[in-house]
Amino acid sequence: VQLQAFGGGLVQAGGSLRLSCTASGLTLSNYMMGWFRQAPGKEREFVACIKGNTYYADSVKGRFTISRDNARSTVFLQMNNIKDEDAAVYYCAAGRTIWSQRASASGYNYWGQGTLVTVSS
Repeated sequence: VQLQAFGGGLVQAGGSLRLSCTASGLTLSNYMMGWFRQAPGKEREFVACIKGNTYYADSVKGRFTISRDNARSTVFLQMNNIKDEDAAVYYCAAGRTIWSQRASASGYNYWGQGTLVTVSS
């Protein structure tokens, strides 16, 4: 199983980015797919997940949208109205976790390499 995340970069505060995560070696529709992020000096934190339904961290609700294209084995994270505090390395993850554990990193079995989002004010 391999997850490859890309799409990060330098963005101005208030701008938008679209992250993508391509999965190989698994059937995407069978997995909970999540995005997590880790800023320098901080713990890795949950951002959003999708398996049928979607779920978001309060800090990104209304600004970020997670979606998936099972045929292309790809998960997306559309990031709008980006804030300074969104700067981090973003990781995609896949897991056969149960819904109640959707925001816990321990519920995900496979992780991508991360893609860096840098925000300029």
